[in-house]
Amino acid sequence: MLSIILKRLTQSVVVLFLVALISFLIFRYVGNPVDNLLGQEATVQQRAALEEALGLNQPIYEQYFDFVWSALHFDFGNSYRGALPVAELISSRLPATLELAFMSALFAIIIGIITGVYTAIRRNSFLSKFILSISLIGVSLPTFLIGVLLIWLFAVELKWLPSFGRGETIQLGWWSTGLLTLSGLKSLILPSITLGLYQLTLIMRLTRSEMLEVLDQDYVRFVRALGLSNKQVHFRHALPNTLIPVITIAGLQLGSIVAFAIVTETVFQWPGVGLLFINSVYFVDIPVMSAYLLLVGGLFVIINLIVDLLYLIIDPRIRDNQLIGKA
Repeated sequence: MLSIILKRLTQSVVVLFLVALISFLIFRYVGNPVDNLLGQEATVQQRAALEEALGLNQPIYEQYFDFVWSALHFDFGNSYRGALPVAELISSRLPATLELAFMSALFAIIIGIITGVYTAIRRNSFLSKFILSISLIGVSLPTFLIGVLLIWLFAVELKWLPSFGRGETIQLGWWSTGLLTLSGLKSLILPSITLGLYQLTLIMRLTRSEMLEVLDQDYVRFVRALGLSNKQVHFRHALPNTLIPVITIAGLQLGSIVAFAIVTETVFQWPGVGLLFINSVYFVDIPVMSAYLLLVGGLFVIINLIVDLLYLIIDPRIRDNQLIGKA
């Protein structure tokens, strides 16, 4: 068991170094920040002085090793735009993104599993067919259009919910939260639904298909023959066996939620790291862009690692097969 965990950790570290290399190389060739900071009329001496101050005159491999070494110490340099530490900018906006991602994931997982189980158990009911028809919205419409439609309906027409911003927040140490205020909770509703609707549809349809497959297994017929109630058959024997693929998708989608929060944060002007990234692209703020990509890549790696470890806990057969293969 320990050897499997160490193997997964080693693979995760290698992937993180590759993500750091990709983020470094991509944004080093996006554009020249010196042109944005000084303009076209700057002298050669001014450009050379700024390149030296930013470390852009060093060989590319030295810049990469400096970038990795600094990232290991959570130091991503200073923003080209505001001359503030990138770590400080991200840490100030990270709570907003994580709270939005958490609420979106919670919404997608809970509603997705419940509706997936229901549409599998009551597959021929009118409500089940209606839910499946409505779920096509989540995979058919782009995220920004869903957000605009929700703003038009609930903010403009009904005036029930705010159309932008995070609402009132409370400072808990370095963490600012909107979960403890009414305006903060109301501001979370529309962005959370917009960001989580696509993931909800995927989880619901996966849960439904897996549940239907499990219900046709021989062991389910056997426990039915023993006289167990439908509730025991469905939730004690069938549902647990559908969780492994659902956990896989839910884990990967959680990383996707953070990555794709860019669109939702732009539509709702949500003050998170996604909106910070969009603004940094306009100004070719390379340290911010690199730190954002590294952050998202790190989240994906950590989530995949957690999912792999959950596999070993939920299904001992996976652990036994890996140990047998190693032997």
